[in-house]
Amino acid sequence: MYLVAPPGEADPAPLVEPFLEEARRRGVRRVVQLSSSALPEGAPGLGEVHRLVRSTMPEWAVLRPSWFMQNFTGDHLVAQGVRDGEIVTATGDGRVAFIDADDIAAVAAHALTDPVAHNTEHILTGPRALGYEEAAMIVARHLGRPVRHRSVSAEEHTGHVAASGIPLEFARLLSALDVDIAGGAEDRVTCTVEDVTGRPARTFEEFCARSFRCAQAM
Repeated sequence: MYLVAPPGEADPAPLVEPFLEEARRRGVRRVVQLSSSALPEGAPGLGEVHRLVRSTMPEWAVLRPSWFMQNFTGDHLVAQGVRDGEIVTATGDGRVAFIDADDIAAVAAHALTDPVAHNTEHILTGPRALGYEEAAMIVARHLGRPVRHRSVSAEEHTGHVAASGIPLEFARLLSALDVDIAGGAEDRVTCTVEDVTGRPARTFEEFCARSFRCAQAM
């Protein structure tokens, strides 16, 4: 079973725990959870779900990916910033090794189907850490129009996120994660995607070339 906790829930564990217990009662042996590189086991929120998965299921894996490259497309707030020409974060000069969600899916497929259960956490990143300033420049180059990054205070960022319709408590959580990025928490690169799948993780440049070419063609 592939487990994604209810989105937007600051404390999903009380919802997930009975679900896991029922899954095991019905014969599910292996669970692969989508978590976050920012939240170790036992941390509030997804970190507590991580603990439940490890302690409840006989076979398990927890995927802890860095921030998705897909945040720059679709309905995400960063993607809205791309459309507006200005990405607003509280990350300062902090860097993130953004990862393509397709690479997360490839690791998940192995974790779900490999004959031997992984029984571990996987910290998943892309091959290079970027600041939002550099990421915005790469996006702008592929779009052919200006996109800039503006870093603000955590308080201002919380208001910006909440104004988009996200619940205030969850907006504060997202801003706190941005502050962690500013402090270097996501400035790391792992080779886990290649170790598990046999191929390297996609670069941010490759993602933008594919995604924004498709967007321009529509």
